Amino acid sequence: MTYSPKIELVSTLNSSALIKSLASGGIHNLVANDVSAFPRVVFSEIQDADADFADNKVYSFEVRYQISIFTQASTRGKETAIAAEIDRLMREIGYSRYDSQDLYETDTKVFHKARRYKKTYYQEGK
Repeated sequence: MTYSPKIELVSTLNSSALIKSLASGGIHNLVANDVSAFPRVVFSEIQDADADFADNKVYSFEVRYQISIFTQASTRGKETAIAAEIDRLMREIGYSRYDSQDLYETDTKVFHKARRYKKTYYQEGK
């Protein structure tokens, strides 16, 4: 196993023609390059921690990501399709969704759908 959850995530999200066509604001890690472009997808790592041990050695680790979809009133109609595609892609690479929240940022008038996913990776030969 190659330890590269972020590379796997970025590659998976960028492989979707549907996300690329719907999320005209792009896919970003932590912060968008252009905060005025909507809709956009922003992901961030929440956790990367050892999970299971045997004989005092780690044999698995768990990674958690938040993937957020930011829209405005004029682009909110694309949110459901983007979220469904992200769910499909994340499940395809072994992640499960454990939380989801719909938020509204009143100061910027931005809709924020925050979804959290987790996956356990196992060390080879363990």
